[in-house]
Amino acid sequence: MTTCIYLAHLNPVTNAHVEIIEEQKKENKVVVMPVRFLKGEKEINSKSFPFNFETRKKMIESVFSNSVTVSSNYTFLAPFKKYFPPLISPKSWSLRKQILQGIEDDYCTYTGDKAEGLMLKLYRLNPKVGTRKLVSATSVKNEMYAAVQGDKSSWEKFVPSSIAKIINENWETVKKFASTEDMTVRIAG
Repeated sequence: MTTCIYLAHLNPVTNAHVEIIEEQKKENKVVVMPVRFLKGEKEINSKSFPFNFETRKKMIESVFSNSVTVSSNYTFLAPFKKYFPPLISPKSWSLRKQILQGIEDDYCTYTGDKAEGLMLKLYRLNPKVGTRKLVSATSVKNEMYAAVQGDKSSWEKFVPSSIAKIINENWETVKKFASTEDMTVRIAG
C-alpha cells in the first residue's frame, strides 16, 4: 500500500484538511506531518502558527483516532536560514531525509498548492497536487482573531466539533496571538 505524506501547517485543522485526509485514506496509508519550528527544545509559535505541535496532533487524533499516523518529522531547526537557498542547501536535503524517516512503502506527498507541488517534485518527494480547498486555516484563524476582538465570527462552522472544543480549551493561545504583529515571513505555501 502507498503511504501518502501530508505535509501541512494545520494551524488549526479545518474541515478542508479533514476532507483531504479522508480522500487520501481511501487509497493510501496516511501520515500527517504538521510543520513545526524549533529553537533548541522550544517550539516557536507565532500569529501564523499559534497552536503547538501537540495541540495540532490532538486535533487530528480527535477526528481520526489511530486511523492515520501523526509524525513530527517535518521539523525545521533554528537558525532557519540554513535551509536556504532551497535545493542548494545541504540542510534542505537533510529535511527531505528526515521527512522520509520511517516511510518504508511506496509513497507520495500531498499538497493543494501548485508552487509547493513543484518544490516537492524537485526534492523527489512524489507530489500529488490536489485542488486547493475554499476554506483555509488562515481564514479560520482570522475569524478566531476577530472573535477575540469582539467581532461577530462563525469560525466554529469551519472546523469539526471535536476540534472546536480543543480550540476553545486553548483559547488563551488564540487571545495571545490575536493582537500581536505577525513576524512570519512566508516563502511558499
